[in-house]
Amino acid sequence: MAKPSGERHARDGDTEQRILDAAHRVFIRRGTAGARMQEIADEAGVNKALLHYYFRTKSRLATAVFQRTASTLFARVLEVFAGGSDLDETVPRVMQIYMDQLSRTPYVPGYILSELNQHPERAQQFVEALHDFRRKIGATDLLTIVQQQIQARVSAGTMRPITADQFIVNLASLCIFPFAARPMLMSILGIDDAGFARFIKKRRATLPQFFLHALRP
Repeated sequence: MAKPSGERHARDGDTEQRILDAAHRVFIRRGTAGARMQEIADEAGVNKALLHYYFRTKSRLATAVFQRTASTLFARVLEVFAGGSDLDETVPRVMQIYMDQLSRTPYVPGYILSELNQHPERAQQFVEALHDFRRKIGATDLLTIVQQQIQARVSAGTMRPITADQFIVNLASLCIFPFAARPMLMSILGIDDAGFARFIKKRRATLPQFFLHALRP
């Protein structure tokens, strides 16, 4: 494929990454339907022809952004669980990661949910992104790893039985929901952005023990 007229950029990872970073910011703000290739090009500091040279279509770029965003949301969390530490250490670390990451990117959960609802094919892309990352870190059977950690606690009499899938979904939901429902919660609680930040700071301090205590016999 010929390079775009007027451009002498070699096809390189840095340019591709810059475009992907810019597209990430635009898609998070606008969603796939509202994003425009020209806006992404302007955000990346390239011309529109170069944007098409790297990603060809808006659909391909939207898929790349979604897969990267979905895997990033869970990447470090999967690494922590795959480490095999005791749950008393794992749960606070996972919650800290979620709170830190989502405080920096509070609109990501809403973007992912919107994409999954508006583009049914995203569900399979979401699964593929997680599977790819699990293979990279050697944790292809993550549920088994977590179930073993749970069973060790149950056998020691320090935790009530729970399946690994329920455990992970409960933990993730408690962390992600406030950010996914941020506008609604701010309205219900009568708080502004600063108030929401204080709410999350308090939740960060209290949620790990709340979660672990709820599972004790």
